[in-house]
Amino acid sequence: MKTLLTVTAIIEAGAGLALAGVPSQTASFLLGAPLDSTAAAGLARVGGAAILALAIICWLARRDPHSPVARGLIVAMLFYNFAVAGVLTLASLGDGRYGALLWPAVTFHVAMGGWCVATLYRNENGVLR
Repeated sequence: MKTLLTVTAIIEAGAGLALAGVPSQTASFLLGAPLDSTAAAGLARVGGAAILALAIICWLARRDPHSPVARGLIVAMLFYNFAVAGVLTLASLGDGRYGALLWPAVTFHVAMGGWCVATLYRNENGVLR
């Protein structure tokens, strides 16, 4: 669980900083189009701040990876990863949007969601229950 939380913290910190700092360019890499209004950029920055908050809590929770709080965080990250993969997939399949990082991002979030599932079902000996 500690490795999952550490990797999540580092990757999501980068994503949060990118979205908060350069939201239009981040949208272009993911969806193939820049954000077309200041309101959209502002909302993307709010999302970036939320992702940074997830990164921070993952970083802090890695110190006590077997606590009930860390387990609850993994459940939340499971939802987050599959939700992000779904939203990005819908943007591509439903709206025809795609940028250079769209499918790598979808694949990454599905893999991270799978890692969350596997982690939730491991016991103390590292054996799947």
